[in-house]
Amino acid sequence: MSFTLPHVPKRPKKPRNKGITMVMDKGLSQREAEDLIQGSGHLIDLVKLGFGTSYVTHGLKEKIKTYRDSGIKVYLGGTLFEAFLVRGMVNEYKDLVFDLGLDTVEISDGSISLSHSRKCKLIKEFAKDFTVLSEVGSKEEGIFISPAKWISMMSKEMEAGSWKVIAEARESGTVGIYRPNGTAHSVLVNKILNNIPKDSILWEAPIKTQQVWFIKLLGANVNLGNIAPNEVIALECLRLGLRGDTFFDYLPKDIVAKAIQKH
Repeated sequence: MSFTLPHVPKRPKKPRNKGITMVMDKGLSQREAEDLIQGSGHLIDLVKLGFGTSYVTHGLKEKIKTYRDSGIKVYLGGTLFEAFLVRGMVNEYKDLVFDLGLDTVEISDGSISLSHSRKCKLIKEFAKDFTVLSEVGSKEEGIFISPAKWISMMSKEMEAGSWKVIAEARESGTVGIYRPNGTAHSVLVNKILNNIPKDSILWEAPIKTQQVWFIKLLGANVNLGNIAPNEVIALECLRLGLRGDTFFDYLPKDIVAKAIQKH
C-alpha cells in the first residue's frame, strides 16, 4: 500500500486462496491490459476473457502473456468452453488451452443442457492438467434452481476437482444468485454457506451494491468475480473500509461512537 493506516483489515498476499478478485475482460486491447496491470494488477488474482471474446481478440497470446507475467491467472470464458463442447470438440478445446499457455479453465453449463454427471467427469478430466473453476447456475432469467440442488452441484463439483465453484450471475448481475433487480437471493446464499465452505465459492458480483452486500456478509476476504476493469481499486476500497458503504465496518467501537457523536 502507498502508506500505513490502522484498523484496516488484513488482506492475504498473492497468490492467495481467499479474498480473490476476478476481473472480466470483455475485449480490452493490449494497451488497455497493460494499463490495467500498471494501475491495479497487484489487486487482481484472475482475469476471465469473457464469453467468446478470445475468438475475435487481436493479439490474444500477447495479451495472455502480459497478464500471466504479472502473476495473474487467465482463463477463457465458460461460454467458449460450451461452444466447443456442443460441437463435440472437447479435445480441441484442451489443445487450444495448452497452445495459449493457460493453466486455468472454466467448466460451465450455463447456456447448454448438460447432465451433471457428465459435467463432473469433464471437471475431473481437466483437473488432471489445469486449475479448474466450475460455474453453477443458469444464465437465463426466470430459471429457478432449488437451494438443495445448488448445494448438491457445488459439493459434487468440488469433489470432482474444482478449485473454486462460481455462483452464476452473468455480467449483468441479474440472474442466478440475484433477482432481476440485482438484489441477492439472501435465503439461497445463506443456505449455500451453511453447507459449502465460503472460501471455496467465487461469487459473481458485477454491481457495487452486490459487492457491498457480500463484503458485509462475509468480510473483506470474500471471493468476488465479474469485476469491471475500472472498478478494481474501488472494490479494494470497499474491502478495506475506505469507502462510505463500509467505512465503519472495521473501526473499533469507541472510534465509531466518537464519530457518530460528532455528527
